[in-house]
Amino acid sequence: MKKKLLATLLCTVMMITAAGCGLQTPEAPTDNASTSNTAASTTDTSAADTSASTDSAPAVEPAADAITLTYAEVNPLDTIVGQTATKFKETVEEMSGGSIIIDIQASGVLGSENDVLDTMLGGGGTIQMSRISAFALTSYGGEKSMLLSLPYTFVSREHFWNFATSDLANEFLLEPHENGSGVRGLFYGEEGFRHFFTVNEISGMEDLAGMKLRVSNDPVMNGLVEGLGASPTVVSFGELYSALQTGVVDGAEQPIANYKSNAFPEVAPNLILDGHTLGAIQVIITDEAWDSLTEEQQNILIEAGKVASQYNREISESAENEVLEQLKADGVNVVEVTDIKPWQDACKTVIDENIKGQEELYQKIVDMQ
Repeated sequence: MKKKLLATLLCTVMMITAAGCGLQTPEAPTDNASTSNTAASTTDTSAADTSASTDSAPAVEPAADAITLTYAEVNPLDTIVGQTATKFKETVEEMSGGSIIIDIQASGVLGSENDVLDTMLGGGGTIQMSRISAFALTSYGGEKSMLLSLPYTFVSREHFWNFATSDLANEFLLEPHENGSGVRGLFYGEEGFRHFFTVNEISGMEDLAGMKLRVSNDPVMNGLVEGLGASPTVVSFGELYSALQTGVVDGAEQPIANYKSNAFPEVAPNLILDGHTLGAIQVIITDEAWDSLTEEQQNILIEAGKVASQYNREISESAENEVLEQLKADGVNVVEVTDIKPWQDACKTVIDENIKGQEELYQKIVDMQ
């Protein structure tokens, strides 16, 4: 009996000792994890943005039979349009109880706006939704949308929102669908007025003459740049940073928030506030994806679009002003434009050419100011 008792006690002591040693063994992996986290924190900004866009968790737990809609965004999530996308995602997922998941692919991982549109219009179902600039549709039969991108159409943000909340706006949103393009607009937003920025220092419009200015393959932007005496040069958005860095182009144009978020001040630290267009945006969905949804799910997207649109309206101006002050503090040469009339006169030809046949419709937009 004593031997059995002694053996039992010895076994118990050995088990406690082993357990105590086992509690200490995780220390080494913890150090490795710390090293890994430190290394991850040094990853470049673009990689971090991509990770945020592809790994972002849904707002609510997805339902077992959840529908996932891939949403393309060329800019990072910290931009005005990126934040708008996040708001839309959160609202859709909350309203649908997780039965609709919006998978935001940001920072251009799915290509430029034109690449995304080609994919969406070409079918295949790999991209169901996207945030695009209104002018991106001009090469895809969006004749009405072209009017929104004409220089100096909108004199203020209030002017734009008068349009975006009008009955006329819905007519514009549905135009691609009605033309058989295979996509339809859900809601409008804006990303601020667009301005030119350059590699070399400038002080006024005359300094743009002779410069190679980046444009997407868009007739309105081509005409605008030519009107300023510069040379329109087509470069994809994803290649713009290196094009500025290597001298392929001398300048480009973007809204202020996108200019900063994409690190363009590093290679083109001169910003002239000409405000040639307001960055009107649309969020679109393919007809194929839309038709696959129930009426209830379609209504959820519409209502979530209203929420995201209002959110965009609330944050855009304040976010832009904050970024502008930061740019000035960082040493960017910010040039104010005190007389906009010479810029407007330089754009008269491109405006007249692109409103032909739609003069009355264009005037309706102008009169909304």
